[in-house]
Amino acid sequence: MGNFMGTTICAVKRNGKTAIAGDGQVTLSESVIFKNNAVKVRRIYNGKVILGFAGSVSDAFTLTERFEEMLNKYSGNLMRSAVELAELWRSDKVGRKLEAMMITADKDTLLIVSGGGEVIEPDGGVCAIGSGGNYALAAARALYKETDYEPEEIAKKALKIASEICVFTNDNITCEVL
Repeated sequence: MGNFMGTTICAVKRNGKTAIAGDGQVTLSESVIFKNNAVKVRRIYNGKVILGFAGSVSDAFTLTERFEEMLNKYSGNLMRSAVELAELWRSDKVGRKLEAMMITADKDTLLIVSGGGEVIEPDGGVCAIGSGGNYALAAARALYKETDYEPEEIAKKALKIASEICVFTNDNITCEVL
């Protein structure tokens, strides 16, 4: 049936709050919108951690599941859990690179975790991944710099802008805030 791809996730951290927003589009191959209301942003670890994922849907679920296992193992330590997850990938215990990326946050930390085994702490409190990630990132950076908007408002507006440019992103937006 092919690979389910296409989404955009944007995260903004400001004033002690972090918001992660994602669109709802799942694209089959390059041309078919398979689903337009998928939820790719969620709360895990008793609501203390939020995450959003982009990429192949099955790989994203695998990434999320493994990450939750790590959080349970390391008592909710976000950085340690992300690094241990990345180690799993790099040591190739999973068997292959996953075609997915994830942005995750707790009350203190914001991280990007890739299926290739990288853990990145983004600069400037703003990051984005996925097919419309660069559009959302540019919009979010401008909004962050030029307005006093709350993180949730910046993340949602940035996704809305990305959805107007990227065909793999829609404006059916889900947002979680910590």
